[in-house]
Amino acid sequence: MNILAIKDLLFKIADDQLILGHRSSEWIGLGPLLEEDIAFASKAQDKVGQSLAFYTLLETLGERDPDTIAFSRSAENFHNSTFVELPNGEFDFSIVRHFLFDNAEYIRFQLLSDSTYEPLSKLAIKIKGEIQYHILHANEWIKQLANSNAETIARMQVSLDYALPFALGIFEKSTLEDELIVEGLFAGEEKLQRLWEVKINEVISDTEINLPSIDSLEPAYGGRYGIHTEHLQPLLTEMGEVIQSDPNAEW
Repeated sequence: MNILAIKDLLFKIADDQLILGHRSSEWIGLGPLLEEDIAFASKAQDKVGQSLAFYTLLETLGERDPDTIAFSRSAENFHNSTFVELPNGEFDFSIVRHFLFDNAEYIRFQLLSDSTYEPLSKLAIKIKGEIQYHILHANEWIKQLANSNAETIARMQVSLDYALPFALGIFEKSTLEDELIVEGLFAGEEKLQRLWEVKINEVISDTEINLPSIDSLEPAYGGRYGIHTEHLQPLLTEMGEVIQSDPNAEW
């Protein structure tokens, strides 16, 4: 079993979940409806909890404890896609990001449910069940907003056009991708992206917005290798304030 390949995979999943969880938490108290405050709070709690599970798994493979991993690294040592670190913007962008990311993550955990690394497959099965609610929530909002009035439809189209190149960064391949596939640890980012494209097209085809030609887009790669936007480090600094002031604080 290639430990380095597994660690690489676990880090990018955990970092995605942690960063998007914190972005989702920023909607608490600011959502357009009370129900959305509650929904985003729930999603934030799930994602941060999921990241903890992956950091804990990394600790069993020789990495530092979860608190240190999560809150004591600088931006260049994070492996999240740049998509999850972007500011929330308006509600339409956050819903589009929620839709694109969570559909990808659900399929990722479906594939990982068959991983030959048993601790990962068991965790994937558990998390897949948790994300089902997120998918239903995201897909419903996309259909509702993208079949609304002309102004809302136009805003949703702008958000989708802007978000899609960043979303493609989710599928940036690992340098150890071949090892993951050969050893049955993960089916690979290419397969994941193909399945994701089918799913998001299925949902969007029932709306008044259009899915841009993915082949014509330049994916926003780099995040998996520590190349991030200017938005990540300020977020990490804010996230680390508690542990910096009280090293004994717990999740």
